[in-house]
Amino acid sequence: MKKIYPLELIRSLLLFIGENPEREGLKKTPERVIRSYERLFSGYKKDPRDLLTVFDGENYDEMIVAKNIEFYSTCEHHMLPFFGEAHIGYIPLKKIIGLSKLPRMVDIYARRMQNQERLTSQIAQSLQKLLNPRGVGVVLEARHFCIMCRGVEKQRSQFITSSLLGSFKNDMNTRSEFLKLIGK
Repeated sequence: MKKIYPLELIRSLLLFIGENPEREGLKKTPERVIRSYERLFSGYKKDPRDLLTVFDGENYDEMIVAKNIEFYSTCEHHMLPFFGEAHIGYIPLKKIIGLSKLPRMVDIYARRMQNQERLTSQIAQSLQKLLNPRGVGVVLEARHFCIMCRGVEKQRSQFITSSLLGSFKNDMNTRSEFLKLIGK
C-alpha cells in the first residue's frame, strides 16, 4: 500500500481547485490545514469513559439539564461544517456526573465526521450506558454549511434532532418538562 503524506494531499487539493500552492499566501496552508484537522477531528482520539467523573447522586432524583452547549462538527457527506447547540437532560438513578462533562461529551462526538442524527444518538446512548439513569434526553439544533453554501443554499434553515431514552421517551410528563426547560 502506498504511504499517504497529508501535506502532499493538501497541496494536491490546492492544485485541483486551480490554485498555486507555491503562492505566498498558500505556502504554509498545508501545515495550517493539518493542524486545523487535528483539532476538528480530535474526537477520534478520545473516549467519553475516560473523561467522566461519576459521583454518588446522594438520592437526587430530579432532572439535570445542560442547555445551549455550542458544538462544531463536520458533515461526513460533504466535509463541510455544521454547528449549533446541544441540550442534554437526564434523571439520575444512583450516579451523577460532573456538570462540565456534558459539554465535553458533546465535543468528543462532534469532533468527528458526523451526521446530526448519529451525533444526537451517540450522546444519548453514551450517557445511558455510562450512568444507567432513569432517562436521557438530547436535542440538537444545527445549521449546515452543506445546505447554506451549496445545493439548495438556504441560509436560515435549522435542523433539530432528538434522542429520548427511558423516562424521557415513555413518560409524557418527563418529556414535557424537559422540552419546557430547554425552551421547546
